[in-house]
Amino acid sequence: MRQNESVRTAIILNPAAGRGRGAQMRARIEQHFGEFRPGAQIFETTRPGVATELARRATTVKAELVIAAGGDGTLGEVLNGMIGTHAKLGILPLGTGNDFARCLGIGTNLETAFEVLKAGNFRAVDVGKIEVAGQCRYFLNVAGAGFDSRVAARINAHRPRVLSKLSGTGAYLVACLAEMRRFPIAEMRLELDGKKVGSRAVLCAIANASSYGGGMLVAPEADLSDGQFEVCLIKALSRGAFLRAFPGVFAGKHIHHPRVEMFRAAKVRLECEPPLPVLIDGEIVGETPALFEILPRAIEVIAPNRQSRTPKADTRRGIR
Repeated sequence: MRQNESVRTAIILNPAAGRGRGAQMRARIEQHFGEFRPGAQIFETTRPGVATELARRATTVKAELVIAAGGDGTLGEVLNGMIGTHAKLGILPLGTGNDFARCLGIGTNLETAFEVLKAGNFRAVDVGKIEVAGQCRYFLNVAGAGFDSRVAARINAHRPRVLSKLSGTGAYLVACLAEMRRFPIAEMRLELDGKKVGSRAVLCAIANASSYGGGMLVAPEADLSDGQFEVCLIKALSRGAFLRAFPGVFAGKHIHHPRVEMFRAAKVRLECEPPLPVLIDGEIVGETPALFEILPRAIEVIAPNRQSRTPKADTRRGIR
């Protein structure tokens, strides 16, 4: 992509997404955009981190729409390359999890995603900002520390050899079972909009969207446009109790467990003893302490029209 090159629509494609599905779908993507948006250009990633630079270059040459064609990891990289610009974000879900596409109502079907892009309905959504290990990053889904971040580290380390043939959910479950042998518990100290909470805990998830890990509904009441994080704190419990309660997270039922507390805040500081790895959108970005801040309606995303819905009862305990 040359500095003086004009690109109105940039498609950033991760060919390795979805166990190679990205590469397989390139011809179909070219066909669709040849009919729908002539002049759209595809730029392929070659390694982790490249999508951020490609998105940054696309916005530099005045791209109006940047489409992330891959999984949640690719989407997160694209976001970090275009945040703060006037470009809009589009999504083609080609990964194994595609949690953010599900949360938006796009789903995981590529043809449905094409129709959503063609309809061109924009929705302004919140973005999470994290400061950790001397760096600043942005995320759309969920950040966390504890059991989930250790599982993510295990997936990242072993996917090429062991987990490559599994779906996002399957890979997560296998890694969870392996990590259960260690089952780390840490002293977690939270500051939520200035109010302090502390507990020995297994996991703390700071959620902008409702799910991660290939369908884990960690924050079923999360709203992408309310200017608040949903914070899920799973307090210390036995390995057996955790195993019994864990399946409920895929239906959001864990929020009723007596060892789970849900909070809401726009700014969260998390400290852990011992320090724990921190993940955002499936990527380990450092260790606690970490500071999280919501950026209200910071980016516009092409999404289906929002359906009217009956407000849910507030099941959170503690700080509201």
